[in-house]
Amino acid sequence: MTFEETGLRPEILKALGEIGFESPTPIQEKTIPHLLNTDKDLIALAQTGTGKTAAFGLPVLHLSDTEFNSTQAIVLCPTRELCLQIYRDLDSFAKYMKGLDVVAVYGGDSIDKQIKALRRGGHIVVGTPGRVNDLIRRKRLDLSSVRTLVLDEADEMLNMGFKDELDSILSAMPEERQTLLFSATMPKEISRIAKNYMDTPDEIAVGKKNEGADTVTHEYYMVNARDKYPALKRLVDINPNVYGIVFCRTRAETKEIANKLVHDGYNADALHGDLSQAQREQVMNKFRIKHLQLLVATDVAARGLDVDNLTHVINFNLPDDPEAYVHRSGRTGRAGKKGISLAIIHTRETGRIRQIERMMSKKFDHKQVPNGKEVCSKQLFNLIDKIENIEVNEEQIEQFMPDIYKKLEWLSREELIKHFVSAEFNRFLTYYEDAPDLNVTSRGRDNDRGRGRDGRSRDRDRGRDRDDRGRGRDRGGDFDRDDRKSNNYSRFFINIGSKDEFSPTNLIGLINDQPSVSQVGVGKIEILKKFSFFEVDKQYEKDIIDAFQGVNYNGIDVSVEPSNPKPSARDRGGDRGGYSGGGRRRSSGGGYSGGGDRGGRRRRSSNSKY
Repeated sequence: MTFEETGLRPEILKALGEIGFESPTPIQEKTIPHLLNTDKDLIALAQTGTGKTAAFGLPVLHLSDTEFNSTQAIVLCPTRELCLQIYRDLDSFAKYMKGLDVVAVYGGDSIDKQIKALRRGGHIVVGTPGRVNDLIRRKRLDLSSVRTLVLDEADEMLNMGFKDELDSILSAMPEERQTLLFSATMPKEISRIAKNYMDTPDEIAVGKKNEGADTVTHEYYMVNARDKYPALKRLVDINPNVYGIVFCRTRAETKEIANKLVHDGYNADALHGDLSQAQREQVMNKFRIKHLQLLVATDVAARGLDVDNLTHVINFNLPDDPEAYVHRSGRTGRAGKKGISLAIIHTRETGRIRQIERMMSKKFDHKQVPNGKEVCSKQLFNLIDKIENIEVNEEQIEQFMPDIYKKLEWLSREELIKHFVSAEFNRFLTYYEDAPDLNVTSRGRDNDRGRGRDGRSRDRDRGRDRDDRGRGRDRGGDFDRDDRKSNNYSRFFINIGSKDEFSPTNLIGLINDQPSVSQVGVGKIEILKKFSFFEVDKQYEKDIIDAFQGVNYNGIDVSVEPSNPKPSARDRGGDRGGYSGGGRRRSSGGGYSGGGDRGGRRRRSSNSKY
C-alpha cells in the first residue's frame, strides 16, 4: 500500500512527499484506512518508533474542518518533549492545509502565551494532561466541540501518575466522540479506561500485547553489585561505536554514573530532574545530533525523548515495572534497524529477567562480561579500521611530509606501526592490564582474583548495593534518601483541605502558578480535612511566604504560614490521609522541584514504586 492509496487529502500527500514518506508502516497501514472509514473507538498497540504519530495524526488532519473555528481534536501525551514532537510532526504534515491551526499546550512554558494561541484558533490541540486540565479548570480550553480524542502513550501517562487528570479530562469531553488509544503495553489501567470511556472499541495490534520489538536483541550480564560500574565501562569499551541510553533507577545514581563516565573520559551526560528546561533541551539536542555518545537517564527523565538510530539501551538497573522495560528496549531497533537492549544484573535478579521474558515472549541471552584482552582487541582493531578508512587531505599535509619522513626514517615499517599503535593505545593496555573477571560464577562467588586497575577502580559507593537489592529501600523515587534525612526542609501550613476539593495535585499546581517559587524543591505533602501541610527547601522559606500573598484558590484567600515540626499520629486530629511526596520533579534534597506540567500531576509516595 502507498499513502496515495489511503485516500488522504492531496495537500497532505504533497507534504508527505516532501518529507520523504513513501509507504505506510504496518501500524499506519492498519490504522489510517480504519480511521478514515469509521468513527468507532480504537485501541492501537504498537511499540515506540513504529510511526504512531502519523498513524493517528494523518486521519485527524484529513478530517479537520478549517471552516469550523473550534477545537475538533485533542491529543494527550505524557511529556512536554513528546507534546512538542507531535506538534511539530502534525504541523509539517499540515504544511499545505490552509487555515488549519495546531496548538501545543504543556507545562514549563508560559500558560498565558498558550491561552493566547488558543484564542487565535486551535483546530487540533496537543497537550500534556496537567496543563490541559489546568486550562479546562481556568475555562480557557473548550472541549465541547471535540470529535476526536487521542491518548498517545496512554500506559506512560498512567505510569507517570496522570490517572486523576485523565479521568477529569475524559469526564469533561462530549460523549459523542471518537476515542483513539495508542499504547505500547496493555496494563490493567488501560483496560479500565477502555471500559469506562470507550464504546466497544476495535483493536489493532502490531505484534502481541506487551511484546518487545522483533528488531531488538535482549542480553544480560551477571556481576556482583559493586562491579556494575566496571562492567558498564567494559560493555561500552567492547562496543566502540555505541550510541545509546544508560537507564538508572534514581536521579542521584544518574548524576553519579554520568559524572564517573565523564571523569573516565567517556562522551556522556546526564538527563535528570535537577536540570532546567533549557539545560534539558541542550542535553537532548547534543544527544540527538550525536555530540554525545551516551545519555544517562531515569525512566521519567527520558520520557518523550525521541531519537532514532540508537545502537544500545543499557539497563544499569532493571526497572521495577516489567512493562517499563518494554518502553526502554523499544528506544532501539527502530524503523526496521537492529538494536541491543542489555541489562547488568546481580545474582538475585534472574527471577526478574524471567518475568520480563514471560511478558515479552522473548528470551534474554546470558552473556559474559568481556575480559581485558577482548576489550583491547576490539578497541585496537577499531582504531586500525579508522586509520585505514580515514580521508587523507593531500594538499594540507603534503608540505609537512618531507620533514616527517626525515624524522621517522630511522624506523622500519613494523617499528613505525608499533610506535603509532602504542601512542594511541597505551591507555587501554595499561587500564586493562591484569583486569579481573567480573562475571559471577554459577555459585555466585565473587571473582576478585587478579585485581588490576579495573578492579581497583570498581564502584566504591558503599550504598550502591542498596539500590540493587530492590527491597523497597531506594525504589520509591528519583531522589537520594540520605538527603531526605538531612532536615533541609521547612514545613508550612496552608488553610485549604480536602473539604475544599484540594489534593496534592492542586497544591502542586498552585505552587507552579507562582513564578517566583515554581522551581523550589518540595518534600512531603499532607492533605487534611480543613487544612494541609507541605515541605520545601529551607532556603526558600521567605520566597514561599511572599509568593502566596494575595493568592486566591476557588474563592478562598490562601494563607501560608511556617508550621511546627510534624506531630505524631496520636496528636493529629481529623483526616489522617496523608500523601507522601509531591507531584513535581525531584530536587537534590529528596523532594520535588517545580516545572510546569510536572507540577500538575499526581505522583506516588516515596515508598511506592517509581
